[in-house]
Amino acid sequence: MTTPLVPVQATFDDLGTPLHEVTFVVVDLETTGGSPLASEITEIGAVKVRGGEQLGEFQTLVNPGLPIPAFISVLTGITDRMVADAPRIETALPAFLEFARGAVLVAHNAPFDITFLKTNAQRLGLEWPGPRVIDTAHLARQLVTRDEAPNRKLGSLARLFQASTTPDHRALHDARATVDVLHGLLGRVGSLGVTTLEELSSYSSRVSPAQRRKRFLADSLPSAPGVYVFKDGQQRPLYVGTSVDIRRRVRTYFTASEHRTRMAEMVGIAESVTPIVCATPLEAEVRELRLIAEHKPRYNRRSRFPERAVWVKLTVEPFPRLSVVREVRDDGARYVGPFSGRKQAEQAVAAVHEVVPLRQCTTRLSPARPTAACVLAELGRCGAPCTGQQSVADYDAVVSQVTAALTGDAEPLVRALEQRMAELAEQERYEDAGSVRDRLLTLVRGTARAQRLAPLAASPELVGARWRAEGGWEIVCVRYGRLAGTAVAARGTDPMLTVEAVRASAEVVAPPTGPVPAALPEETEKILRWLETPGTRLVSLDGEWTCPVNGAGRSRDRLEPLVRSQEQVAGFDEPRGRTLHRPPGAVASGAAAAG
Repeated sequence: MTTPLVPVQATFDDLGTPLHEVTFVVVDLETTGGSPLASEITEIGAVKVRGGEQLGEFQTLVNPGLPIPAFISVLTGITDRMVADAPRIETALPAFLEFARGAVLVAHNAPFDITFLKTNAQRLGLEWPGPRVIDTAHLARQLVTRDEAPNRKLGSLARLFQASTTPDHRALHDARATVDVLHGLLGRVGSLGVTTLEELSSYSSRVSPAQRRKRFLADSLPSAPGVYVFKDGQQRPLYVGTSVDIRRRVRTYFTASEHRTRMAEMVGIAESVTPIVCATPLEAEVRELRLIAEHKPRYNRRSRFPERAVWVKLTVEPFPRLSVVREVRDDGARYVGPFSGRKQAEQAVAAVHEVVPLRQCTTRLSPARPTAACVLAELGRCGAPCTGQQSVADYDAVVSQVTAALTGDAEPLVRALEQRMAELAEQERYEDAGSVRDRLLTLVRGTARAQRLAPLAASPELVGARWRAEGGWEIVCVRYGRLAGTAVAARGTDPMLTVEAVRASAEVVAPPTGPVPAALPEETEKILRWLETPGTRLVSLDGEWTCPVNGAGRSRDRLEPLVRSQEQVAGFDEPRGRTLHRPPGAVASGAAAAG
């Protein structure tokens, strides 16, 4: 499944837009009030700059069509008489939008000004261009300390950066002052390594200078789908991830868009990033899983320890029993799983023991050497094969119930457990009924997982294809549940040629010890989800891909929605997973009642 790294020529878009090449339009508004729904614009002032050079100015009074409140006139100096002959917003706004076309808008407390502009554009039926917006007040909160300025008001910042224009609540004057503030702030972020518009837009003081300086690690990465591996100075993997665009994704680790504290810590340690370009998204997901399982990077939290999965084994002996094991052997026994942990596996075993009189003792029994009966036999929970009261043939009938439930028809066992739950609820033993329900769900989930994995794990080869939205086909070759090869058949080419090429070059996979696939179970599950996605076609199959009609998956799909609805209806006075639908007036027993 080796995919060669394909060199990708970087584009200017990939590198970001240098700030000295960005055209900014710094805008300021005066209005009759603070609400864009109840107030009107009375003045628009704007300055267009690029690379520190002023390119133009825009200024116009606006007739609001209503009296200007006296306190607004005192604040701004704009009176009703001044705006009487001014254009209405229907004329002023289109002119401003034309002046600002293609530029990045800048404002101090930008949400106020931009909301007024957008609201009026919507009211007039004008298309809002959706420009990128920079808020100098936000930047100042990140870059200016209390020792330098008592607050982040425009007047205070204008004094700090020695603006050539003093803001006085007139739109053009305030816009000119904001230009000087903007240039002062850009100088500060520049000293911190922020040189592009994209970095400026996501700038936050949460991103340390050391973290931001590491952005060069993304410079040589390809803009292609695949896997990326952060490594430390000794080339030890720190974190493994996937993306449809490796370079773009890695760059986000050095900006404010990355909020995870542990990722900031990881970036501080990282010294390099290794890309692995993949032919298909499925290949990227599988490679990520394999790398995490192999290297166990300390900053990956999931899929690090697949070897901790456990199985439930039906032993091979005259009187079989259920056992929780960590290894599947070629010993003729039946195995179910994997379960995510020992607790889940033990719950599944307890569910079986709840309704099937299978022996629970761990002693290896022989029909020729009877022993003393255990407590369970005395309680009638076991047929007592240990004492000779139950023959091998009689015990086989019990074992066949378990075998059928684990590998084929789960309905009889599920119905028996549901009946047991009903009996306990009838006796008002709701906690006990909840425990049986939890065990039942664990059993059907684990058994359904095993029944889904087993057919694919036993199939020597399966080839599937899926149409891509951008054209062409994703081709996948799976052998014994392991992704053995994948490629893309380009639009307009014969996909069968790619299929044959993938089959010829795919990894040779040895048959595994069933029912374990020749891959991590999580990898096989990812392949199954890919195969089950609508639009995926089965090209060829060497083997048998089926699941039992009355298998555990059917019971799981039926029970899980019922449990969710019970939890929603019954309330939240009990711990999650312990809520049971009760008849009116029923009282919980035991700890729940006491609580």
